[in-house]
Amino acid sequence: MNMLIRSLLTAFLALTVLSACTKEEEAPVEKAPVAVPAGNDEAAWNAYLTDVVSRNIGEATGTYVYTLPAADVADFQGTYDRQLDAAKGAIERGVLPGNLVAFGSPDSAKSADLMVASFAAAQPGSMKGVTVLFIGNQADEARTRAAVEPTGATYKFIKAR
Repeated sequence: MNMLIRSLLTAFLALTVLSACTKEEEAPVEKAPVAVPAGNDEAAWNAYLTDVVSRNIGEATGTYVYTLPAADVADFQGTYDRQLDAAKGAIERGVLPGNLVAFGSPDSAKSADLMVASFAAAQPGSMKGVTVLFIGNQADEARTRAAVEPTGATYKFIKAR
């Protein structure tokens, strides 16, 4: 009886080891990127911008995200002014290395305006180790890059349309 139990235990252990050796690692399933919204639907844009930021966060330990609605919504200027105050304040105080700062909107030109104005008073070299992400149109890429580069931050452009 003892020999039977020992044989069964040995067979069980051998099967366990073999199954562990032959079991393939399951690859993590990556979600498909959220498509760029065709219109100015604020909820769709927020979902898109959230997806883009999450895909580009890398090793960042924190994020600052500044978004605007479409320029034709009620109180657009009020929203713009509040976002400018928040972004400008954070950038003037200095963003710590390891953080990501992102700007995006269905209106790329207005988002670029916000970004450029936010970086206007930034000190040269003040954002080394920070990644700045602009999600917008190619036409706005050069001026946003020019606003960020003196700070020493890593600039990253994501074409939205």
